[in-house]
Amino acid sequence: MSFHFIKYQLLIITLLTSFSFSLLNAKTTNPKYEFRAAWIATVSNIDWPSKPGLSAQQQKSEFINRLDQLAQLGCNVAIVQIRPAADAFYPSSFEPWSRFLTGKIGQAPNPYYDALAFMIEETHKRNIEFHAWFNPFRALTDATKNANPSNHATKQHKDWVVNYGGKSYFNPGIPIVRNYIQDVILEVVRKYDIDAVHLDDYFYPYRIANVEFNDAVAYANYNPEQLNRHDWRRQNVSTFIKSLNKEIKKIKPYCKLGISPFGVWRNASVDPEGSATRGGQTCFDDLYADIRLWMEKEWIDYALPQLYWEIHHKAAAFEVLLPWWENHKYQRHMYYGLGVYRMVNGKGVWASAEELKNEIALIRKQTNMGGFSFYSLSCFDKLNPILVHAIAQESNANIAFVPTMPWLDPIAPEVPILKKSYEINHSKLIAWEHTNPSKELIRFAVYRFKKNEPINMLNNEHIIAITKEKEYRDELINDENYVYCVSALDRNWNESKASNLSW
Repeated sequence: MSFHFIKYQLLIITLLTSFSFSLLNAKTTNPKYEFRAAWIATVSNIDWPSKPGLSAQQQKSEFINRLDQLAQLGCNVAIVQIRPAADAFYPSSFEPWSRFLTGKIGQAPNPYYDALAFMIEETHKRNIEFHAWFNPFRALTDATKNANPSNHATKQHKDWVVNYGGKSYFNPGIPIVRNYIQDVILEVVRKYDIDAVHLDDYFYPYRIANVEFNDAVAYANYNPEQLNRHDWRRQNVSTFIKSLNKEIKKIKPYCKLGISPFGVWRNASVDPEGSATRGGQTCFDDLYADIRLWMEKEWIDYALPQLYWEIHHKAAAFEVLLPWWENHKYQRHMYYGLGVYRMVNGKGVWASAEELKNEIALIRKQTNMGGFSFYSLSCFDKLNPILVHAIAQESNANIAFVPTMPWLDPIAPEVPILKKSYEINHSKLIAWEHTNPSKELIRFAVYRFKKNEPINMLNNEHIIAITKEKEYRDELINDENYVYCVSALDRNWNESKASNLSW
């Protein structure tokens, strides 16, 4: 074994030891309620499927592998891109099957299956939430190529489309366009058992220097309040967000609306209410997304700003942006996007586990009912397996519930009643009953304590499983006596009081 290899092993051990030590010294190493997610991007086959045109079975197998990966990382939310560019990973009444799924726009999977229904079912089997990710206004990833069928909106309504920077976008300034995008999203809300609608960072596209987004005709025709161009664009997007949330809640009051904005709202140099940053582009001034207004007006349920810069970054430091966003969450939830992609062939602070570890520790110290999402899931394929294992074991060692949203539903379900428990082949089987008159989605959390240990449900290190079944077999094999109890969790992760105890 070479000297360099030994040095490499010692370096890994040192990094992992430091990783564990810092997390154990965080305010709460593993909070009981914490949003833990990863984005699964489908545009250009970033995360899934690995390439277009795979057989249905290959697609299914790869997605299950992604879910297994999520579970190993301790995640409780999957954010899956189901409409990357005015196309669909499901049978849509409005738009064709995505070429990123089947290899050809408008072509269904072979053998046929409803990919979205499959993904939701498999995700829910693992007690992971499914957040359906839409890119709302992207029309074509390449403005020079439009392989859409003749009935597609980009061909039927060419006046809806603006070409910009080599791509094409639906114009948010046209009211009927906003209604069209809303209808596309609401069809999914009606037909599928999703837990949330998730929108990404840009509504108007990222600004290109000295290139104007050509919406002059819409500005002239649809501006009754005679706003300036910038305020008008922001109003267009805010109108869309307010309406979308209202219509989602009419259909399914429990369905969340989450948005993942660019990490800088505004710089303090142009607005004292902004962050002490020097972002080259901002949500408010360039993407026309007034995310702070939407949080304050309670038009969305959570924001997930993309904080992909490192701690002490010169222009947009993580430790500066984190408290700014946290101070502007109002009565809604704020989670934080982490740039795992920067660790792939990472240099400087991204060459080790330290940066990600410190960011997670800061989130846990400075937030309540917070959490994070990794961008993106396939990046873990490219990292050292020892590092991935460390993230899974140290960062997410204990089961966590998705944070509750009391404005959606504050009422906890009925308490389960344990009915029997007995040992079978060195395992313990417990079973319970539960009253659920409203037939709502119910999960159960199984707690295990040592004999004579205080029953403390605040600490999630005692949660050994979440299950939809009304029984659980603990395969733990040793000579200690354990005490068990069970709680019920509804769709909003409201938790009942503890059941009676089983010895």
